[in-house]
Amino acid sequence: MSAVRKVQKTIKSIPTIEGAGVHLKRAFGFHQKPDLDPFLLLDDFHGTEPSQYSKGFPWHPHRGIETITYLFEGSVEHGDSLGNSGVIRSGDVQWMTAGSGIVHQEMPQGRSDGLMWGLQLWANLPAAQKMMAPRYRDVTRDQIPLVQLDSGVKVKIIAGEFEGKKGAVDGIVIDPTLMDIAIPPSIDFRYELPSDHTVFAYVLQGSAYFDPDRDPFAFEKQGKNYFDTAQKCLIDAENLIIYGPGKELAITAGESGARFVLVAGKPLGEPIAWGGPIVMNTREELRTAFEELENGTFLKHS
Repeated sequence: MSAVRKVQKTIKSIPTIEGAGVHLKRAFGFHQKPDLDPFLLLDDFHGTEPSQYSKGFPWHPHRGIETITYLFEGSVEHGDSLGNSGVIRSGDVQWMTAGSGIVHQEMPQGRSDGLMWGLQLWANLPAAQKMMAPRYRDVTRDQIPLVQLDSGVKVKIIAGEFEGKKGAVDGIVIDPTLMDIAIPPSIDFRYELPSDHTVFAYVLQGSAYFDPDRDPFAFEKQGKNYFDTAQKCLIDAENLIIYGPGKELAITAGESGARFVLVAGKPLGEPIAWGGPIVMNTREELRTAFEELENGTFLKHS
């Protein structure tokens, strides 16, 4: 196995509409799940028109997964069937473990100029924890450790560990890494992750080489090897980078610098039965969940 991870695939996020009409861009979802176990979905909601996000995500159920919301700009009001309510603001994170079942809503509000921007990541739960009691972890921006290297690289540690500092969220079964990383122009960044973890990055701003075998002329080589060479060029905003096997990441920012989220976790290797906001292991479990929604027995914990 190579010590340095290479880019296995890149995916451009695609526009879609969810909730009550929220316009967002989906970096990955149902069709990419075999490549990204234990992660299921990543949505980038980024807009300046309140009409495209203000109706939000009214009351809806979840079971069998964790939803992680990381907000950059604006705010999100939330409430749930357990009686929890609150507001996530710029720089905050909400890590919700749906477990056996929860019904909640999320209603975004933009800044005074209309800007709303955030990410939502779904992580799968293993079969043994799918029916655990639901829980929330609301993390404010001040609780997220920030490390700044001499090179100027800045790393916000939401989950995982970097330079001896642990993230604000721990005790999660998939042993996740979730970091917000900013690299100055033309600066190199290296970081090691467990070799058995699934690893991907999503570019927020700027561009970078995410593969050590970089090729500045990749996009000029649009022949049969286009998809190979495209992974070796500068990759810019709203692109997902899926890594192959290895341990160390070797990333170099472009001339405008780069900001991206880095995500990793231990694969579950379990079957997936996916029905919208509910993810179980078998079709029978999925059918039971939707029957319980209809007959009022979905919520198992109060």
